[in-house]
Amino acid sequence: MPQRLFLLIVILLGYAFTVPAFAQEILTWPDCLAEAKKNHPDLISAAESVNQKKAAKEVGVSALFPQTGADLDISRVKTGNTTANSYSYGVSGTQLIFDGMKISGEIKAASESVAAAEQNYRFASTEIRLNLRGAFVNLLKAQELVKVTEEIVNIRRDNLALIRLRYESGLEHRGALLTAEANFASANFELAQAKRNVEFVQRQLTKELGRKEFIPLTVAGDFTVRETAVEKPDFGALVKNNPSVLNALAQKNAASFGIQSARANFFPTVSGSAGTERSGATWPPDNDQWNAGVSVSLPLFEGGLKTAQLAQARSAYKRAEADERSTCDTIVVSLERTWAALRDTLETVDVRRKFLEASEERSRIAQAQYSTGFIAFDDWIIIENTLVEAKKSCLEGQAAALLAEAAWIHAKGETLEYAR
Repeated sequence: MPQRLFLLIVILLGYAFTVPAFAQEILTWPDCLAEAKKNHPDLISAAESVNQKKAAKEVGVSALFPQTGADLDISRVKTGNTTANSYSYGVSGTQLIFDGMKISGEIKAASESVAAAEQNYRFASTEIRLNLRGAFVNLLKAQELVKVTEEIVNIRRDNLALIRLRYESGLEHRGALLTAEANFASANFELAQAKRNVEFVQRQLTKELGRKEFIPLTVAGDFTVRETAVEKPDFGALVKNNPSVLNALAQKNAASFGIQSARANFFPTVSGSAGTERSGATWPPDNDQWNAGVSVSLPLFEGGLKTAQLAQARSAYKRAEADERSTCDTIVVSLERTWAALRDTLETVDVRRKFLEASEERSRIAQAQYSTGFIAFDDWIIIENTLVEAKKSCLEGQAAALLAEAAWIHAKGETLEYAR
C-alpha cells in the first residue's frame, strides 16, 4: 500500500510539473475587433460625445415649444396690530412666434454638429483599428520571431559542433572556433531578447483591446495580405467617404447655419404670452385673474454687436471651407502614399522570400562542401550568416506588409467594422 501511495504522488508531481500553470488565451483578428469595439475607452468617449451633441440639439429644439410654468404663493403679513394672509396660484406660458429664423438656424447647426461628432466617432474607430492592427501584427511577429531565432540557434549549434569537431581534428583554426562560439552566444541572446519582447507586445495589445487587466495572450493568424489593391484605385471616390473629410464638411455646414443665426439678430423677436391666476385672503382663493398679450423686442443700439457677430460667423464659415479643402487634399496625398507603400512592401516580400529560398539552398550545398573541406571556413560562414539574415529579413518584410496594409485601410477611413 505505501508503495502504491508513493507511486501516485510521483505521478501527480510529474503531471504538475509538465502541465503549464495556465493556458494563454488565443485571440484571432475578428476576436480583437469585436473586443476593442466593445471596450476601448477612446471609442466609448467618442460615443458619449455624439450623445452630448444630440442632447444639445434637443435643448435648442425645446425653444420652439411653449414654455409653461405654475406658481403657488402663500404669505402672511403683519402691519402694526393687523395680520393679513394672502394666497395665490396660477399657470402661465409663453410661445415664440417669430425670431428671424434664429433658433431654426441654431437647430440646423446643431444637427451638423451631431453629424460632425458621428464622423469623429468614425475617425476614432479608424485610429483604434490602426493601433489595434499594429499591436496584433507586432505580437504575431514577436511570436514568429521566437520560432525563427530558435531555428537560428539550432543552425549556430550545428555549426559550432561541426567546427569543434574539425578543430579537434586539426582541420580548422582556433579563430573559426571562437567565431562559431560567438555566433552561438549571439543567437542565444537574440532568442532570450525575442522572448522578453513577447510580453511587451502582449501588454500593448491588451491596451488596444481596452482591457483593464493584463493577462498573457497569444494571437492566431498568418502573414497573408488580403488588401492587395493591385489596380490603382480612384482616390477621388475614396476620399468622399473618409470620416475626416465628412467631419470637415459637417463643420462647414454648421458654420453656414451660424451665418443664418447671426443675420436673425437684426430682426425683431415676437412672443405671445398668456396666464391665469386665482388669489385671495382665504384658502381657497376666489378672485380670478387672467392675462394674454404679445411682446415685440428689437434692440436699437448695441455698439455694433450684431454686425460684429455676423462678421465673426462669416469668417468662421470661410475658415471651415478652407479646412475642408485642406483636409481633402491631405487625405488624397495620404491615400496615394499608403497605396504606393503597400505595393512596395508586397513586392519586397516576394523578393525577400526568393532570397531566403536561395540562401537555404546555398546553405545546404555549402554545409556539404565545408564538411568535405571543399570550401574554407571564411566562405562557408558568410553563406551561413546570409541565411540567418535572410530569415530575419523575410519575417521583417512580411510584418511590414501587414502594417502597410493596415495603414492603407486606415487611409481609406475604414472602421472597426471592417473585418479584413
